[in-house]
Amino acid sequence: MRDVLNQLEAWLAEGRQIAVATLVQVHKSAPRQPGAVMAVSDRGEVVGSVSGGCVESALYEEATAVLGGAPPRLLTYGIADDQAFEVGLTCGGTIRVFVERADWAPDLLPRLAEAIRAERPAALVTVTAGPCLGAKLLVTAEESHGTTGSPDLDQALIAEARAMLTMGRTGDRQFGAAGEARGAEVSAFIESFSPPPRMFVFGAIDFASAVVRIGKFLGYKVILCDARPVFATRARFPEADEVVVRWPHEFLEEAEVGPRDAICVLTHDSKFDVPVLLAALKTPAAYIGAMGSRATHERRYRELLEAGASPEELKRISSPIGLDIGGRTPEETAVSIAAEIIALRYGRPGGRLADRPGPIHLDQAPVT
Repeated sequence: MRDVLNQLEAWLAEGRQIAVATLVQVHKSAPRQPGAVMAVSDRGEVVGSVSGGCVESALYEEATAVLGGAPPRLLTYGIADDQAFEVGLTCGGTIRVFVERADWAPDLLPRLAEAIRAERPAALVTVTAGPCLGAKLLVTAEESHGTTGSPDLDQALIAEARAMLTMGRTGDRQFGAAGEARGAEVSAFIESFSPPPRMFVFGAIDFASAVVRIGKFLGYKVILCDARPVFATRARFPEADEVVVRWPHEFLEEAEVGPRDAICVLTHDSKFDVPVLLAALKTPAAYIGAMGSRATHERRYRELLEAGASPEELKRISSPIGLDIGGRTPEETAVSIAAEIIALRYGRPGGRLADRPGPIHLDQAPVT
């Protein structure tokens, strides 16, 4: 939804009628994950994608039918048995897509857009099967908007949406018609819109500029920090969301670091590295990486032990930082670091896909 939000708002401002196709389930391999959206206006304009091109033509016809008055529907697409290029997923997966007329958008979309831009967590709930098919709720920690028409079901959906929002998860849930979390009489797709994870980059060096750029490309809110004001400038790091001139460890000790965040220490200077890495180990960050040669890493490892870190704690630090792809330039090194962060997120070893059997994608990717 995020990637089509601006266009949906523009269509609403023009008074356009809109149909929305939302990817709600993925089984095996598929190019996109639940929450991906394709929207069609009553002028035939299209924005977004749910499968990278495999089923968009068929979905366009379904969206046009919904705009013409057909009811919302939950559709399943999978690989074709006989003809690989007929409607289906040629990559071998199966997806389920909910197609609806977005009559809810004038009321709920501006509230959702406001929450996303203010980085306030919000969840969009869509009933995809059951007697209240197509019902929509927008849920935040403080309030909710919309209804299924059943107060008991509303209460159950709101509670589940808030629980999923806390974990930053998106997915299907089943409920009894009266709201019991069983029976599968009602299916609902709950999409969490959590604030973007943050990437903390310490060290205003040339490699940091490339890491900042790739962090932004991956969807992180990127904060660059260095104690040296002559190097930590907005002119040198225009892509960073924030440029902070402070001693790194002092800044990190006060920063709010979450379990989806990444910390990249690029200074390879002990007077900076050791204090900031000790501070990093006290956070729940998903990734902590430190740049430096193997000799630098061994020296830094001993200094961290002497400063009170345990060998078990130090296992959290990826050093030397990045995957072994032979990168030398700042850009190549940034790709190596980004690849390691992605591999760690998905629990993958980071080797060549060509050398590994089994599915390319997990059945369910984590939400970030």
